[in-house]
Amino acid sequence: MHAVARDWRTAPLSPADRALCELAEKLTHRQRRMTEGDLDRLREHGLDDRAIHDAVQVIAYFNYITRIADALGVEHEDFIGPWGE
Repeated sequence: MHAVARDWRTAPLSPADRALCELAEKLTHRQRRMTEGDLDRLREHGLDDRAIHDAVQVIAYFNYITRIADALGVEHEDFIGPWGE
């Protein structure tokens, strides 16, 4: 969904998907401010602990692998175009 890649805040998302995007943003940029309340918000949208665990694992993996690639100077593949184009 290109709208999510451009700006998830204005994309037509379900409340649960919006809550997952909020989690991803916070875990990526303000991880030290995570609280139990952040997880409770996901539970309010019907996610169980397994789904929350899986989401956190995926978010953390993408943060990890991006940092590894950036640190090692891995070049972006030029055969993959930017989202939304």
